[in-house]
Amino acid sequence: MHLLMIIAALGLAWLLRLAWQPSTGNWSQRWQRALFFFLLPPLLLLMTAVAVLYMGPTGNMMGLHNSWLSYSLVLTGVGISLGLCLKLALAGWQSLHQVRTYPRIELGNRQQAIGLDSFFSVVAGGKRPQLEDSSVTARLLENPTLFIAQIGFWQPELMVSQGLLQKLEPEHLEAVLAHEQAHYHYRDTFWFFWLGWIRCCSAWLPNTEALWQELLLLREIRADGWAAQRVDPLLLAESLLMVVSASVMASENFCAAFNCAVYRNRLHERIDALLGEVDDVTPSNIWTWSWVTLALLPMATVPFHG
Repeated sequence: MHLLMIIAALGLAWLLRLAWQPSTGNWSQRWQRALFFFLLPPLLLLMTAVAVLYMGPTGNMMGLHNSWLSYSLVLTGVGISLGLCLKLALAGWQSLHQVRTYPRIELGNRQQAIGLDSFFSVVAGGKRPQLEDSSVTARLLENPTLFIAQIGFWQPELMVSQGLLQKLEPEHLEAVLAHEQAHYHYRDTFWFFWLGWIRCCSAWLPNTEALWQELLLLREIRADGWAAQRVDPLLLAESLLMVVSASVMASENFCAAFNCAVYRNRLHERIDALLGEVDDVTPSNIWTWSWVTLALLPMATVPFHG
């Protein structure tokens, strides 16, 4: 019987992913739709695995006997998933440890680090960016590439390349910093680490990569919208064009970079969103996530196990 449950869950997960199609609409509608099709199939499989493990390899359901075969399959799948999580977490920790070896600087107009004036006189022609009142701490990457990103998990580190400080005007740098502050506000590095784990575990399902790219794009549009309420949207759009025109450094699930997920054929979506009317990003309420209860359906079979 457990084997039938597993096959049914696999079939339903496959059909759900096949049903996804790229959609139009405002940010919130696209975000909820993408999350639904990205999360529900893996969650359905996860709860099926939990139900099978809870019921054990022996006994029967509705007159059908259970076996070690289905139980072993579930154990193997759960073991592989946990191994992928551990691998991603280790890679993230190593990257964060590497970032913390870079020198720390402060960007802003208060509480400046000693020697920052001389630093900007060298790398930015003496121009100091006039940012918000509070200073922004960052790690300096001595690289000519235009790169800025939050790297880490719940408390990420902001990394800024020397090339970005050299080539961006102070007002453009302020816009880029506002975008990265949005990633910190929404804890994107933390949540997308877990979404990236789900991506790895469900890579064999249809439309996984397309949904992942959709979520990345919507994440950047959300950060752009948050930043556009604090800086000039036109400056932010100009900064985006300048950074994307440069070479792009690779980013991982625990990295939220300004030029992340900006494929040239989708760049216009971020630009249009910036120059158009900015969507109000409202917090999700409990009813918005009510569809998650569908993933609990496999647990309803537990009372029938004997």
